[in-house]
Amino acid sequence: MHETAVQVPSAREPIDAMQRARWELRAMAGRLRTMEATLVDERRRSEKLRRERDRLRDGRSLLQRWFPAWSRTKSPAPAVEGAPACLYVVIGLEFEPLREFVQTLRQRVRIEPGHRPVVLTDCSSFALLRDFGVLLEYLPDRETWERHRPDRSWEDVLSERLSRLYRDHGTVRTVFVNRAHPPTLSELLR
Repeated sequence: MHETAVQVPSAREPIDAMQRARWELRAMAGRLRTMEATLVDERRRSEKLRRERDRLRDGRSLLQRWFPAWSRTKSPAPAVEGAPACLYVVIGLEFEPLREFVQTLRQRVRIEPGHRPVVLTDCSSFALLRDFGVLLEYLPDRETWERHRPDRSWEDVLSERLSRLYRDHGTVRTVFVNRAHPPTLSELLR
C-alpha cells in the first residue's frame, strides 16, 4: 500500500476541501489506532487482574509459591475474633495502592494472628478486595458526598463513622495512612 504524504498547510496558505478532508481522515485514523492500542492494553491488564483475583480466591498467595509446604495447609483465619481491632483510615488512595496496602495487612495478620484490621476507605472499588480477609468499611469520597448530600458536612460524616467504628469493633488503635507513602509490612509490625 502506497501512502502519499499530506502536508499540513500553514494558516496563511489556502486549503482546498479535498486536501483538508484527507488530512482530517489521517488524523482520525491515527487517533483510532491509538485508541485500539489502549483498548488492547486495558484488556490485557483486566485479564491479568482477573487471574490474580482468581489466584487469591484459591488461596495461593505468592508466599505459598515460595514455600510449597504452606499450600498444603489451610490459610489461617484472617482475623481472630475478640482480638484487638486496629482501624486503618485510608482516604484518597486509588485502587491499586489500596490493594497493595490490603495485601500488606493480610501478610501482617499471617505473622501476628492476634491482630484484627479494619480498613475505612473512600475507594469506590473496595468491594473487589473483600476476599483478602480484611474487614473493609466504605465512606464515599468528599466530592461524591458533597455532590449527593450538600446538606451534611463530609467531615461530620467522617467523624460519626469513625466513632461508630471505634464502638462497633472495640478499636484499640487507629492509623491514618499517608496516601503518598502507605506503610510497609516492616513498618506495620513495629
